Amino acid sequence: MPYSPAPARRSLLKLIAAGPAVSAVGGLAAAAPAHAVTVPAPAAPATTAAAAPGIVKALPAEYFTVRGTNAEARFDAFADTGLLTPAERFFVRNHTSTPVLDAADWRLTVWGDGLHGRSPVHFTYGQLRDLPSVTRTALIECAGNGRSLYTSQQGEPVTGTSWTLGAVGAARWRGVRLSDVLRRAGIAHDAVDVQPRGLDDPYVSGGVDYGRVRRPLPVAKALDDVILAYEMNGEPLPYDHGYPVRLVVPNWVGIASIKWLGDIEVSTRPLGSPWTTDWYRLFGAAHPAGGSAPISRQTLKSAYQLPFGATLESGRVHRLTGRAWSALAPVRTVEVSTDGGAHWRHARLLDTPRRGGWVRWTVPWRPHTTGPVTLLSRTTDTAGNTQPERAVHNTQGYLFNAVVRHPITVV
Repeated sequence: MPYSPAPARRSLLKLIAAGPAVSAVGGLAAAAPAHAVTVPAPAAPATTAAAAPGIVKALPAEYFTVRGTNAEARFDAFADTGLLTPAERFFVRNHTSTPVLDAADWRLTVWGDGLHGRSPVHFTYGQLRDLPSVTRTALIECAGNGRSLYTSQQGEPVTGTSWTLGAVGAARWRGVRLSDVLRRAGIAHDAVDVQPRGLDDPYVSGGVDYGRVRRPLPVAKALDDVILAYEMNGEPLPYDHGYPVRLVVPNWVGIASIKWLGDIEVSTRPLGSPWTTDWYRLFGAAHPAGGSAPISRQTLKSAYQLPFGATLESGRVHRLTGRAWSALAPVRTVEVSTDGGAHWRHARLLDTPRRGGWVRWTVPWRPHTTGPVTLLSRTTDTAGNTQPERAVHNTQGYLFNAVVRHPITVV
């Protein structure tokens, strides 16, 4: 059954839409900021034919693989980028299509019984940018990144978008602490959950309308390191990445980082949505009969920046490169094998490891024989987590963390 708000919540939603309501700075919320605001906007939508339905930016084949309404970045194409993923190379995960919004008309509504006054509070774009800003470098990674490897490596069926390894990217996000916004809105001491919701179209699947994408966060996480971002790598958010404002939830699965943020419910009771009941839980033989608790934190991975099936010449030195990351703790080591796992050696890390970010690594290799070869890499973080040989299967293919078997041919 589709999720639908309780009657009291419907009334509040109508109140939000109707306005006016209390603004973040007192009094009635104005239709536009009371002071002059220069509203930056991302580049105009592409005028050429879109490579994927509902995605605004260009998706050249050398950088992206289109998967339905989504665009996966080619992981091997990251080799010529730095620690940050350029916005034009960042993967796109859309449930429906990218809305092209106007920041001058945008406002964020914070509402719910978890506010002291229980009246909705509005923030305009200008008011949000007037608040103290913070900058965080963080990965955003889809919970299903690596999903197809459950089948191709482990022979286990899964459902969902067949991501390989490119549903991940790192950016420098600038914005406002969610904790500052919630406190200005008057979050009560007995609030337990907040539920951000996007402004993209409602998601309809199998004839069921599930509403706009939304997913609750516990207050403890919301008040910790979450930000409302309005810049990505020093520029306004691109349309496909949440313009004008999105959530960034470090170390959690990408679905938590709601794009095109429109409202946040603050509640004194636990909240739910289809994105915590129908999806983003672990189902299967290795998990409880009714599924696991909703997944939150991401896992750890490593991968070569080399196409699957690449051809390398024997008798010469190749500089193999890749990336490794963990949402659990900073990366400690990366080990590589060029003989299918018979022998391992340490790769050289090119960056200072930090929690929530990735490191680039490199290792030289001179193959002496020709034929098929399986390259492997595995990450160990400072908390002692190491990539396993096999990931624990779940039917929706989330949180793949096994060592990736990377086939190449030496000629």
